[in-house]
Order: sequence, then structure tokens, then C-alpha cells
Amino acid sequence: MMRALNTAGTGMLSQQLNLDVISNNLANVNTTAFKQQRAEFQDLMVQTFRASGASTGGAVNLPSPVQIGLGSKFSATATNFAGGPMQATGNPLDLAINGDGFFSVQKADGGLAYTRDGSFKLDATGLVVTNDGYPLVPNITVPAGAKAITVSGNGTVSAILPGTNEPTSLGQISTTVFANPSGLTRAGQNLYLAGGASGDAQTATPGQNGAGELTSSFVEGSNVQVVEEMVRMILAQRAYEINSKAIQTADDMLSILNNLKR
Repeated sequence: MMRALNTAGTGMLSQQLNLDVISNNLANVNTTAFKQQRAEFQDLMVQTFRASGASTGGAVNLPSPVQIGLGSKFSATATNFAGGPMQATGNPLDLAINGDGFFSVQKADGGLAYTRDGSFKLDATGLVVTNDGYPLVPNITVPAGAKAITVSGNGTVSAILPGTNEPTSLGQISTTVFANPSGLTRAGQNLYLAGGASGDAQTATPGQNGAGELTSSFVEGSNVQVVEEMVRMILAQRAYEINSKAIQTADDMLSILNNLKR
């Protein structure tokens, strides 16, 4: 069997997965704080017929090997954690991290998850929660009737409470940094989970020790660049086409071989 059939088939499968990643990026072009992903590939096994430096007799050695690769495979999805554009909202509980770091939230099962999505809301008890109701960690509660809610760059939350004229501190928002954010696992709902190659979660005060400052009344937009994704989509389409041409050519060559004797 001609190797080209299977080799080109692996190339078509790789480009299908490439298009899956590109499509997900485009689908999330307006998702708050979404981080672009990029498909990465590796070559598959390589069949070696002659090794480099092999002796051909006497003192003569081959200057280069004779090898044929057997295709490609999808190896990883790399995440681009570059900051997205800041979008003004006018809501003081909308927070953007201007630099490194994640907000910590508590999921329904009690575990922690991490997000760059700072579009926070208040629940019925005044607790600051995500759009899915997961409370911010450490918890911040805004009493009923509080006015002029302010979040400083270092995460200090203050508000003017009923019956007072001076701001009262309601707590401080901390952020979490990781040695290798690319090792975080996406969990949907704009959440990431720690573990694996991410390193341990390290609590930080915004604006200190490498953690980004908070910006109130702004949210971070998606960092997906539509033009860049369109170029990648065209390249994926062309790569898929040329691999299908290779399969067709290999099939034509087999057909010629099959018709040699009639």
C-alpha cells in the first residue's frame, strides 16, 4: 500500500482539528476575557532506510540519512494569555485585571476555579458573584442601600453605607497567579482549573509581586483577532485541499499500476 494515502490522511485530520480550534476562537470573539488558542502539530513516525554517516565501504560515509515521514498529528493547544481590549461599562463591580492574574471563585462543589472575567454581580444577599452565581474568593458582601461602590487598583472595596457620609471598607479582592498559566485547564463558563503543569495557585495583592492592578468599571474583552483567524482559516483550507490532492494523486498512481496488465 502506498504510504501517501495514510500520510495525506493524517494531514487532513490535523487540518480538521485546526479548523475546530479556529472556529472556537471566532465563536468567542465577543466573549469576556476569552483567550485565543492555537493548534500545534508534530510530525508522526519517521521511517529510516539509511542512517546518516553509515559506511558505504572503505572510508566513505553517507552524508545524510534516507528517511520518509509518515504524516502529522495534533500535539497541543497553546493559549495566548495576552491582555484583551478594555471595555468601559460604567458598573463599578465590573473589574479588569491590567496584567497577570486571575480572580478566584468558588464552584458549586466547593472547589476553586479561576477566571479573567470580572463582570461581577450581586446576589440576593449582597454577595459578589459571577454571572453563573459563583462567589468571588475571598467573599465580598455589599450591604443593602450601599452607595458609591469603589474598587481601588489594589482590590480594596469601599462604599458609603446608609446613615454615614464616609466610605467604609468592605474587604479586599485578591488575585491568583500561576508559574505557568498555559498549564491551566479550561472548564467552560470562562473558568480555568489549576493542576497539572500550571503550578500551585499563589495568592497576590493586585499591583504587587507581578500581579496586575484592578481597573473598576471596565471588563476585559476577547483577545481574538478576527483577521488573524481568517488568515489561519484560509491556510487550513488550502492545506486540507493539497492533502486531498495527494490522496487523489496516490489513487491515480495505484490505478495506473492496476491497469498495467490487461
